[in-house]
Amino acid sequence: MKTEIQGSPSFSHVHIDLSPGERVIVEAGAMQSMSAELGMKAKSNGGFFSALGKKVFGGESFFVNHFTNESSAPQRVTIAQDVPGEVIEMQIREGQDISLQRGTYLASTDGVRIKTSWAGFVSWFSGEGLVKLRATGSGTLWFGAYGGIVTREVRGDLKVDDGHLVAYDSSLKLKLALAGGLFASMFGGEGLVTRLIGNGTVYIQTRSIKGLASWLNPKFR
Repeated sequence: MKTEIQGSPSFSHVHIDLSPGERVIVEAGAMQSMSAELGMKAKSNGGFFSALGKKVFGGESFFVNHFTNESSAPQRVTIAQDVPGEVIEMQIREGQDISLQRGTYLASTDGVRIKTSWAGFVSWFSGEGLVKLRATGSGTLWFGAYGGIVTREVRGDLKVDDGHLVAYDSSLKLKLALAGGLFASMFGGEGLVTRLIGNGTVYIQTRSIKGLASWLNPKFR
């Protein structure tokens, strides 16, 4: 399998060249174009209850598409997310555990397992929902977000504004915190933020859908 991400960071799309017999699993609606020789099957996103949980709580679709190269030559499928922004390609290793916020999963190879997990009330208060997705196993994972994606290494703690957290090592703990002092947090426009505690990697989007909606809404009145 050969892959290439183009259009970064604003309009990322991923070219995936599948060798004969290879397969990639893609979020429903994410296919931009595909070789006519590729086979495509829609399957539930895990078992019935797992797929239902991912749809209701994880912001993902009930069905995902399996693209398989059934020919004797390499074939290409190109995928992209709904919103303009960056896509990250990550190699998952056995023992690694990555938490994904709702709606960020784009695609993965066979060896990556995607499951739902309780995110806690901190995630809910920060606008990300009570359930998160967790990626484990071994293989390639693609996820994306609105805007660019900044990678930060946490050594101790880091505060992230609500709506900007994309993915993070599951070993990191999430807590609610004030952005600064009480007065600054209340009148400085930041309020409560998510505090990540521990050692690990976090992925942060440079824009938020919530911020875009707040900017657009007054213009339609």
